[in-house]
Amino acid sequence: MWLTTSLALVGMDDLLDGFAMPEEWQPLVCGLLLSLLTAVVWPQVLRVALPLALFTLGIGSFLLLGAGAVAAFAVVPGVEVNGLRTGFLVVVGVSAVSGVVSSVLALDEDEVFFRRARRRSRRCPELADDVPPGLIFLQVDGLGYDVVRRAVRDGDMPTLARWLAEDSHALVRWQTDWSSQTGASVCGILHGSNHDILGFRWYEKDRDHVMACAHPRDAAEIERRHSDGRGLLAVDGASHGNLFTGDAPHVSLTMSAVSVLLPKGLRRHREDRVGTGYYAYFANPVNALRTLGSALVDIVREVSASARQRRAGVVPRVPRGGIYPIARTGTTVISRDVVVSAVLEDMLDGRPVVYADFLGYDEVAHHSGIERFDTLAVLRAIDQQIGRLHRASRLGPRPYHLVVLSDHGQTQGWAFAHRFGESLEELVGRLCGGHAPEVAGGGPVATRLRERVTGARRIEHRPKEDARHEVTRVAPGVVVVVSGHVGMVSFTEHAGRVSLETIEREYPELLPALVDHPGVGFMLVRSDEHGPVVLGRDGVHRLDSGEVLGEDPLAQYGDHAPDLIRRVDTFPHCADIMINSRWDPETGEASPFEIHVGSHGGLGGEQERGFLIYPKEFEPPGDLVGAESLHRLFRLWLTKLGHPEPE
Repeated sequence: MWLTTSLALVGMDDLLDGFAMPEEWQPLVCGLLLSLLTAVVWPQVLRVALPLALFTLGIGSFLLLGAGAVAAFAVVPGVEVNGLRTGFLVVVGVSAVSGVVSSVLALDEDEVFFRRARRRSRRCPELADDVPPGLIFLQVDGLGYDVVRRAVRDGDMPTLARWLAEDSHALVRWQTDWSSQTGASVCGILHGSNHDILGFRWYEKDRDHVMACAHPRDAAEIERRHSDGRGLLAVDGASHGNLFTGDAPHVSLTMSAVSVLLPKGLRRHREDRVGTGYYAYFANPVNALRTLGSALVDIVREVSASARQRRAGVVPRVPRGGIYPIARTGTTVISRDVVVSAVLEDMLDGRPVVYADFLGYDEVAHHSGIERFDTLAVLRAIDQQIGRLHRASRLGPRPYHLVVLSDHGQTQGWAFAHRFGESLEELVGRLCGGHAPEVAGGGPVATRLRERVTGARRIEHRPKEDARHEVTRVAPGVVVVVSGHVGMVSFTEHAGRVSLETIEREYPELLPALVDHPGVGFMLVRSDEHGPVVLGRDGVHRLDSGEVLGEDPLAQYGDHAPDLIRRVDTFPHCADIMINSRWDPETGEASPFEIHVGSHGGLGGEQERGFLIYPKEFEPPGDLVGAESLHRLFRLWLTKLGHPEPE
């Protein structure tokens, strides 16, 4: 590599006007100085300059390293470096050549990863001989139980297939909550509670605010509401790539801990810094160049895959242009590489428990489909990283067990707006604004609903003058928020939960039109007379009594559906109307209320079936219903391994 660096400097001498090494011995000396600068001086400088490297995705590190190269080469007689720009180009060029040559010389990329991990393991701290084994939880975001089984069978996840074939691990399914999305699942898994989390986003009437799990302020507020300081990772644990910390003192890429964007009242950890966990990754400037190269390759793959879908007429599909090919690399390459590096450092430091999320599959499945060829390519890359971490886990100061799981699955189908010509927001806004046209017939439930309000005087709703709202209304006094396969309708002119009878009186055509809509599976409303009621096209399910009139609208959504929906009805911010999309058990498809191909967030099909792969020596999980059940199971495993309870 010293020779490679020296030859690269000779090439840069020929290419750059402002860089000259007239003597034959100078490239060898400069190559040695640059190698020492990169290996010895640069890691120390980065301890101070890490924010610059982080916020520029490593590009800033090359600027600093270029300045260091200018200073180092200045001590070599006869070497000319004309300014910082030239120094920057020299460093980038040498790093690129070194990265390519090291990859060409390597027979196995996994072997290179392991060799680097082994070198870094020499810094491992020494722990007591009786220290309990550590636990590494690796979450493959959005990967459903049915898909992982087929991926194992078809060779798309050879690492997991090998574990199962060797009988060292077991694969089981777990049932998500009604809100089958990352916010509810990860909060339940890490903090043991996901109470009052209705979706990835939901409306809170008392604050006139839409909570969004992917917004740092809202994520911090959600964690504040659910954390008791005894999260799954509270005892010296680490959280990487997650929405919430699980009370971990060591975090990176964790939404609720982006403290530079949060007021002091919402910051929960003094140690939280945006760059925590990134040091080892950016300490080597070649990593930034390698990640940048991988990101460019991923952009080309995405553009090619999108073009192939269009040419082949694949349906369903969604537009994938604009900045999406660039944004996609944030989850499929950049986040993945940084998370793997952070988990490796955690193992080498002897952290007792780590929870990390691989986001790439979920993101690509939303836009490509749950088992399209380019989605499975991302899945294979994630499996490769899991295999690398599994092999590197033997290098730490304590033994480690790896557990792989998902927070939910995905159900595929045409987007609601594409299939029916209008979004759910537009549909509800149309039904709640102005006079709706007279509709005859329809299903039995819609017919009965119309009979109940026959002759009633329609109430006119007008926008209040000079009223200012944080959240946009789809009609006067009506807010609609969608989260995957769940839509939530709230009537803002009424405090608290609005009853079925009030909705019928003020919007007589709304419920009949929704219950008859081919994209709606069922709706939850609260009746003054019967309590929580689930309405379907051909039947009604009264949740308090269990009485079913006509066909049970929840029959095809599984045995747990009534309990899961009954629980949501008790949430303080439950919407006035909760709508679940229609799932077709014959095709396995449903139409999400967001513009996605693969989607999740409600009940119906593969979205509600997560998976868990765990060492067979662990306590068997039993029946897992809801994310909170996973928290209890994982806490039990930690206790059985000998880990202390958090104080």
